[in-house]
Parts: sequence; C-alpha cells; structure tokens
Amino acid sequence: MLLYIVRHGDPDYVTDTLTERGKLQAEAVGRRIADSKIDRIYSSPMGRARQTAEPACRLLGLEYQIEEWTHEIQDERLTPFPDGVRKSVSLVQNTYYRENGNMDLGYERALECPGFRQSNMKSALRYIEQNGNDFLERLGYKEENGVYRILKKNEEKVALFCHAAFSRAWLSILLHIPVNMMWASFAYTHTGVTILEFKNNDNGITAPKCLCFSDMSHLYAAKLDMVYDNMIEL
Repeated sequence: MLLYIVRHGDPDYVTDTLTERGKLQAEAVGRRIADSKIDRIYSSPMGRARQTAEPACRLLGLEYQIEEWTHEIQDERLTPFPDGVRKSVSLVQNTYYRENGNMDLGYERALECPGFRQSNMKSALRYIEQNGNDFLERLGYKEENGVYRILKKNEEKVALFCHAAFSRAWLSILLHIPVNMMWASFAYTHTGVTILEFKNNDNGITAPKCLCFSDMSHLYAAKLDMVYDNMIEL
C-alpha cells in the first residue's frame, strides 16, 4: 500500500476555506493525485481539507470519506514557552528544540523538550496514535511493537487530505522520529504530498517507509508560485 498524506491548500483560517491561491493549488494537487491513480480518498472533517480533496475526487470519480480523528491539532499544541504568551508549538523558534541537549532526548523523552513540556501535545499524540492504528488496521496493517502485521495485502493507493501539525505528529509516530525534532527540522507546505510505503513483505511484517516528504512538484508543473506558506520563494 502507498499512503499519500496531503496538506490542504492556502487557507483562510477564519472561514476554514481556501483562498483563491489555495483553490489553484488544490486543482494542481488534484491532478497530481489523479495521475497517481489513487484508489481511495479520505479527508479531515475541516473545510479547508475537504475543499482541497474535491478536485482529486472530481477527476477520479471518487467521494472522500471523512476521518474525524485527522482534524488539526487545536488547543493541545499551545504553549506559553518561552515568553509566557500562548502560541502554537509551530511558532516557537526551532533552535529551542535542538539546543542544550534537546536534540538528543530521543523518541521516548521528546515531550520533555521545552515548548512541548508546557503544552498538552502528549494528549494529542496519544489520540492520533490510537486512532491512526485503528485506521491502518482497517486498511490491513495491525501495529505490533513498532512493526505492522499484514492482515491483508493491500495493493491500493490511499490519499488522506489533512493538516500540517497533524501530519507532522502522525509522521513522528509512524516513522519514530522524536516529536521535538520533527518540529525543529521538517516543515509542511500547502498541498505538500508525503508518500509512505507499506510493503507487503513475504514474512507478513511491514513498516512504513517515507518515499518523499512535502513534495510540491505539482505546483511547479501547474506554473503556480513556489512560495512556501506565503513566506519563502523556493
């Protein structure tokens, strides 16, 4: 199975919809997903993710299925670190997550990192891990001690349209990357496409392998701007 994790397009967060720029991005990633001959499409319940999924659904003649657990992480990601003002852990300067030995905390101790320690990300990660395991089991892969038992050899390509913080949290779990280092070192652009392979090994055991992260080649192909989150020209 190939799992495509797609962030929504450029959003208007107030109305939970896409901007005009975001709609163009959604059309571009829709063609990318259609060209990949995706078999099933899932979406976060939030408007900006559903709206991003619509072009792919139209081109493929599919309907998206809502996965409630894939909504964006909300208050759990707020932290008062380092200045007492509550903000997303995504807005904390990334150097804090690496300095003073924090980059060596490892997976099990990552939530001890300043910024995360003052947030409720532990609860969010637990929720995503539990529901993510249920989702993958429905697709044929049951988590067992860090690997996945193949319940059925799923040869499908599956796309999930969702959100940046959610995606980084789930990828941290799936790839066993310390969450502080996921936030310190990986950024997910609008309509970025990440592909994970669950190879159907003959011994009945598999584990996700990242084939690409936050790919935005569809924006280049559509001759759209390559500005990361309206901030950096790439």
